[in-house]
Amino acid sequence: MCGIVGYIGDSLAAPILIDGLKKLEYRGYDSAGIAVFGEKNHINIIKTQGRLSALEQLVSSENPQGTIGIGHTRWATHGEPNIPNAHPHFNESKTIAVVHNGIIENHNKLRDRLTARGYRFISHTDTEVVAHLLDYYYKKEKNPQKAISMALTRIEGSYAFGILFADERDTVFAARKDSPLAVGLGENENFIASDAPAILKHTRDVMYIGNHEIAVIQKDSVKVYNLDLEETEKETVRIEWDVEAAEKNGFEHFMLKEIYEQPAAIRDTVSPRIIGGNIPLDELGLSENAIKSLRKIHIVACGSAYHAGVVGKYVIEKLARIPVEVDLASEFRYRKPILEDNSVCIAISQSGETADTLAALREAKRQGLFTVAIVNVIGSTIAREADSVIYTHAGPEISVATTKAYSAQIATAYLVALRLALVRSTVTKERFAEYVKALESIPDKIAELLSDKESIQHYAIECAGEKDIFFIGRGIDYAAALEGSLKLKEISYIHSEAYAAGELKHGTISLVEDGTLVVSLATQPDLYEKTVSNTAEVTCRGADVFALTFQDNPALLQNAAFSVILPEIDPLFSASLSVVPLQLFAYYVSLAKGLDVDKPRNLAKSVTVE
Repeated sequence: MCGIVGYIGDSLAAPILIDGLKKLEYRGYDSAGIAVFGEKNHINIIKTQGRLSALEQLVSSENPQGTIGIGHTRWATHGEPNIPNAHPHFNESKTIAVVHNGIIENHNKLRDRLTARGYRFISHTDTEVVAHLLDYYYKKEKNPQKAISMALTRIEGSYAFGILFADERDTVFAARKDSPLAVGLGENENFIASDAPAILKHTRDVMYIGNHEIAVIQKDSVKVYNLDLEETEKETVRIEWDVEAAEKNGFEHFMLKEIYEQPAAIRDTVSPRIIGGNIPLDELGLSENAIKSLRKIHIVACGSAYHAGVVGKYVIEKLARIPVEVDLASEFRYRKPILEDNSVCIAISQSGETADTLAALREAKRQGLFTVAIVNVIGSTIAREADSVIYTHAGPEISVATTKAYSAQIATAYLVALRLALVRSTVTKERFAEYVKALESIPDKIAELLSDKESIQHYAIECAGEKDIFFIGRGIDYAAALEGSLKLKEISYIHSEAYAAGELKHGTISLVEDGTLVVSLATQPDLYEKTVSNTAEVTCRGADVFALTFQDNPALLQNAAFSVILPEIDPLFSASLSVVPLQLFAYYVSLAKGLDVDKPRNLAKSVTVE
């Protein structure tokens, strides 16, 4: 949610800020703005409601010439999306400018105290409180670092700040707690960004700011301090992504490009971890004795990552015979979970910054569990705080609706399940080898599905007018149905729900009427007959069925209005295949409706607030 960029160097700041914000559009926003140093220590702020194109026009007309600045795309939390609430925010004398990601939880109390001291507010945001609070302490201390440190000790909540002081026109200040922020290191120029794609064009060397740290950034130096203003040593991380990986490369939308990148994402995630037919998976961080003594695995995640966790539950329990609980991370802490000894918590997050997942991970650590992160972004907060981390190698994912990152998460869950099963001797070596071969075949089978997308495109166009669509499946198919339904509702705004097929008769079937579209997934041979029976229950009530199954299930296909035959694979790995037609279906429905596929309304790529 929201995006921050900052620049200090010898080039004009405004074009760099606008370009960086464009790279962060996927994070979700409804207003945008920049602050750039002008003449005589004047800070020039330009901001607007709506898309970046409007901001770009304003910036072009005003043509600010400064070489130091900060920029922001805002996703409204406090106050409606309008120009007064857009970032950056000033103090009253317009000598301090602030951009902010996160939520200041005690902003009302701070606002009341500042109002009592004579401060006046022109917005409804929590961020304007920070600008005035910095002003208050700067007037007392006459030192920007001390003012920032003292303000941070009063602030409760999550934040990533980019700050300009008019009296310090050779410096950009930054600070963070629980919201991502990195410093990009260049030659005679430096950057700040809430995500690496914003600065990859300029540098691949980044320094991640830690919780309760303050960065003092000049064009030829970066120093980082704790709240006591003691300097801390920071590691520089090299980002290996190709710049082109964050571009469309001829595809109409990032989502379609990323759907097509799934074979490579899975191959890059899986292949390095299969060595001589074995899966050592040292990144898991568990000894063989620890694996053998495991009593339970807790998986915590949100959104699509949660659905990947549900797939992981089915596969781990079947292969390794370890009980697995999958929790929505936003619920995990609040149900006061009972976490047993010899248990492990696996946190799944594409960005590695998902606020609820991070909080769930910390709760598991607080109760003494060993924690494992499955994340896509190197050096992210969840990756740093977990006891061990398994990186998915999906590369940068720009579209808000995840595709390749989700598929890489599922592939990682397969690797974990197979490693656990082998150590615990719950599968034979012969069967293990067959599973490994099937896992390695997934990329080619996805490519085969992608080669026949036109039929899905034509059917999706026919379905663009639907008001309600239901997805049903059993076992692993139910897990895949959850993700297929979410993809559709995210980008097409069609009401869609996924149900375990056996639950239809317990209430949901009352919603099925003549012409209702039901997507039926049936890839598990031991559940074919039951799923066929459940599908018959909706067809006899007038539903149109979109069937996904293997060739050897003709009973489902004969009454389907449309069907996709999946390439043959061990049913344990079918979720990796069945999700691809569902992604394409959602994409083409959204396209047919003329919607913004990559930036659906009200959604953000990285959810860094609760």
